[in-house]
Amino acid sequence: QQSVNSQMASVLPPLADIHGSESGSTSPLATTLSILFEHSPILVTLLEPQLHQILKSRPVSSYGGLIDLSLQEISKWEIPEQSEFISGHPRIGESSNLSKLSASEQGAQGVKPTPPEVLKRLEHLNAAYEIRYPGLRYITFVNGRSRAAIAEEMEDKLGWAHSLEAESPPLESVQPVEEEEEWLAELRRAVEDVGRIAKSRLISLGVA
Repeated sequence: QQSVNSQMASVLPPLADIHGSESGSTSPLATTLSILFEHSPILVTLLEPQLHQILKSRPVSSYGGLIDLSLQEISKWEIPEQSEFISGHPRIGESSNLSKLSASEQGAQGVKPTPPEVLKRLEHLNAAYEIRYPGLRYITFVNGRSRAAIAEEMEDKLGWAHSLEAESPPLESVQPVEEEEEWLAELRRAVEDVGRIAKSRLISLGVA
């Protein structure tokens, strides 16, 4: 994991480059956002131009400050845009198409592999969550926890008993939340956890 972190740290652009470059999809600012938050189209089409304008008159003194500023702007977006931002993060338990940092955080490169029954359970839980909260994806700050522990956290969120049965309860029994405020609260929690993940990445990269 140390070699992964060293490699990623080497491609994190210096703050001076972030402030001094032109706006664009391949700008140092866009690269930094993609490393910290996971690449998604909305980062380069909406967030990067917004931050570029702000940084002209209000520079940040740290990457942590850049994360805070990003979250402030994201919180002002319309709900569909915030939902799209959340969907840029990989699902818990995914093992393909992961960035190197996501793979490291989720333990995909760990010494002890995740049991296949846990991965199947996570696949079911992700599908159920996305029915319960349409337009969202389950995001949580893993913080060194195992995928089995995250599966139990997801079960608690869904109000289900802890189980390793791959498809129980069936997805046909899951209904979308009825209260808009519950959905919005889950969206806000997910955005906050993306910020926590980003700041944890700074620590793992040794540039906090």
